[in-house]
This record gives sequence, structure tokens and C-alpha cells, in this order.
Amino acid sequence: MRTSLFIAIILLSGCSAGVIHGLVNLALVEPYLDRAIGIENQHMFTSGEAKDTPQFWAEYYSYRAWQKGGQLLAGAMLGTAIGALFGIVFGYARNILPGNSFAKKALVLAAIMWITLYLIPFAKYPANPPTVGDPETILLRQMLYVSFIAISGFGALGFYLIFRRLRSKRFVAVLGYAGFIGMVFALMPQNPDAVTAPTDLVNGFRAMSLVGVTAFWLSVGLILGALWQKLQPDRVKQTKFQ
Repeated sequence: MRTSLFIAIILLSGCSAGVIHGLVNLALVEPYLDRAIGIENQHMFTSGEAKDTPQFWAEYYSYRAWQKGGQLLAGAMLGTAIGALFGIVFGYARNILPGNSFAKKALVLAAIMWITLYLIPFAKYPANPPTVGDPETILLRQMLYVSFIAISGFGALGFYLIFRRLRSKRFVAVLGYAGFIGMVFALMPQNPDAVTAPTDLVNGFRAMSLVGVTAFWLSVGLILGALWQKLQPDRVKQTKFQ
């Protein structure tokens, strides 16, 4: 393995996919965030927690502009971190992944990680816009979500090791993971907060969040797979001695 080329590939693919994720969020998710935060602002005005003044709105628009402007940077940073994890896993698992090219193998791995690290936890604890949920339960909700990601991820890793040991009955490992995650899904507590926001707002936000994260995993798989296929950092150069 040519280490410097390997590191460059995984960092570039992760960073690029993170920027794509940020762009998708800016286009699709931010309008729902604007609407949700607008509802929160109206609640604060009604309760007297804040006053509807030009100064309030000047500070609000300045803050939101800063937030939106940081989407690409935040996406690049998070994408680089997740892309590094993806690249390391791909480096170890590339020879047993199905597919007749590294590009296809990377897409298969991206699909597996998308399902285990995002889709399954999302099905249990779907994303909610800011106006949903009691601020006092945010730590509990974050702990539940992160715990589910960890359980799903480490569970997938454990059953992958079983999968490697089995020869003719590898489907047993797949069924085992499905049964395991189904049991965890049933035992994990529900989201403690009732959803009181407009249904179309919540469903739209969740759908666009799903699109954004899916775009990231698809992008990181395509980019890393294409770069690996072209540059092949695992290819050892032959040295001729005369």
C-alpha cells in the first residue's frame, strides 16, 4: 500500500462528498430550517421571551447568514472524518466485497455503511427540525441516537467477522444481523418528545435530510471508488535489478 496516496485519496473523497452534502443541505434542508426557526421565533414573541424588534431581526439574519455560510466548511470537515473511516474500512475489506471493479466495490460498501450507520438509526430516531422537542431532553435524544448508531455499527462488524468465517452458509450471518438489529430496534426507548410541529414541515425536513445524507454516501462511494480504480494505491510497483 502506498500510504501517502492512500491517505490523499480517502481525504479528498471524504472532503468532496462533504461539500456535496453541504450544497444539498443548503438547497433542500435550509428552507425547512428557516420555517421551523420562524415558528420558534413566533413562540418566543408570544411568550414574551423575546421582542419583535428590528434589532432582533438584524441579529437573527446575521446569525442565519453565518450558519448557512458555514454549511460547506462544516460539511467538508465532517465529510473528511467520515471519509477517512470509510477509506480505512474499504482498504481492509476491498478484496471480499462483491463487484468486478473497485468503483463497484466502493459503492457496495457505501450502501452497507449507509444502511447500518444511517438508515436503520434514522428509522428509529428520524431527524426533526429545531421546533420539535423539549430543549431539556436534547441530551437524552442525542445519547439515544448515537447509542443506536454504535450498536448498529459494531453489530454489523461482529456479524461481518462471522460472515468471513462461514463458507457455504454466509446468509446465516446476514439473517443474524437482521434479527439482532430488529431486537435492538424493539428494545430501544422511543423518542421522549411528542411531535407538535406541522406534519408537512416535519415530513419534508426528514425527507430532505434523508436525501442529503444519501447524497453524501453515494458521493463518497463514487469518488473514492473512481480514484482507487484509477490510481490503485494498493498496487506495489515492481523494481527491476540489473
